[in-house]
Amino acid sequence: MDSIALTAVAGPPGSGKTTWMSQFLQDQHRPLFYCCPGMGVGSVDRARIAYRFPWVHLLPEHQTPQVFANLPDQAWVYLELGFHLDLASPFLASLPCHRVAVLPPGLKSSEWHNWADEVVPGNDITVSAANPLPELWRSALTRQVFDPPSLDEILIELTGGAYGQVQRVKGIFELPDGRAFHIDFVEGLPGIEYTELSIPRWLEGRPDRFSGLEVVGWNLEKKIIAQTLLAGCLSDGAIAHYQEQYKALISSETNQEESVLK
Repeated sequence: MDSIALTAVAGPPGSGKTTWMSQFLQDQHRPLFYCCPGMGVGSVDRARIAYRFPWVHLLPEHQTPQVFANLPDQAWVYLELGFHLDLASPFLASLPCHRVAVLPPGLKSSEWHNWADEVVPGNDITVSAANPLPELWRSALTRQVFDPPSLDEILIELTGGAYGQVQRVKGIFELPDGRAFHIDFVEGLPGIEYTELSIPRWLEGRPDRFSGLEVVGWNLEKKIIAQTLLAGCLSDGAIAHYQEQYKALISSETNQEESVLK
């Protein structure tokens, strides 16, 4: 692995780990690899990296040492370590990597400081050692479509504490006009961030690509969150209706542009 640059990135939820890595994943001049150990293929971060940086190779988390051994020379590998992982585990301790902790500027001492080779200032969030470790709840949403008003209402209720104390929410949601959005909320930072993903519109039935939700917090009412999400999903008939409308609109706009060019 002498010719491979391996960087492990850790920090509390919402500190900005994925944002920090993204500046390096934009480079298309050398082989880039990404892995989020312990999160599986249902990871929102993993899917967002794939959608935003299609040239980045996603590493399987199983048999990781063997995978590293087969990587090409001059490869850059980024491991995003979730808060739920034990930084002192034998596997992580044995990795010959550069350790980066992305931390709030006001946090002066933590397990991440002790672990890291480099500390990078991240989002200015509050991290309290008095709180117990938060729980992570995930829901796959692949093939589900939400209308914008219903989705807004769900997210406002969720982040506002209607279903437990929420520290972090991130997800990928499909809308009826065929677009997909990445949703990001961090407790202590203003608002809910909506970012459209640069992927083709899906206007033929239910989208057959990853979407999902991850919630980090305390005393989460998981069953109610799941029921609320299900209630906000559109039916097959509604999806087909909206898609026909948007296809007709796109066709009309295209005809108008062609008419102007003639």
